[in-house]
Amino acid sequence: MKRGAVIFGGLALVFAALVFLVVQKETVLARGQPVLLRLAPVDPRSLIQGDYMVLDYAINQGWREGREQPQEDGNVVLRLDEHNVGEFVRYETPGTALAPGEVRLRFRIRNSQMRLGAEAFFFQEGHAERYSNARFGELRVTDSGTSVLVGLRDENYQPLGSAIR
Repeated sequence: MKRGAVIFGGLALVFAALVFLVVQKETVLARGQPVLLRLAPVDPRSLIQGDYMVLDYAINQGWREGREQPQEDGNVVLRLDEHNVGEFVRYETPGTALAPGEVRLRFRIRNSQMRLGAEAFFFQEGHAERYSNARFGELRVTDSGTSVLVGLRDENYQPLGSAIR
């Protein structure tokens, strides 16, 4: 009897954690501000893992501009242009206010590289050509910097395939 209660309790905790994560992401989708990030050249598809595109963002390529990569997780501050394209401004220093037109975007350092948590875009098998013209990743970003990748856009800022709205 006690063993069954422990198993049921464990399953309930797992279910509660999953519900929390889903609600958290749905909140970002519903309330997050649209931000476009310019894509850096990448391998367009991974044949081993199915049909998806590996994404890299131009703001991750700071070493090309002589900018040092941070050594620990934090936020990057972006300035948005008239098309909501985010350009690197600075790494956020805790306690520093954002200027008008700036947003923060959370990043993590993994394997000595800055990761935004949206490094892959999965699509239906056979639809790779639809996404071959991708130039921007479209994210929804909350005030805290949490983000969710919702789609890809072309050089004219038009959605490719079916993006989440």
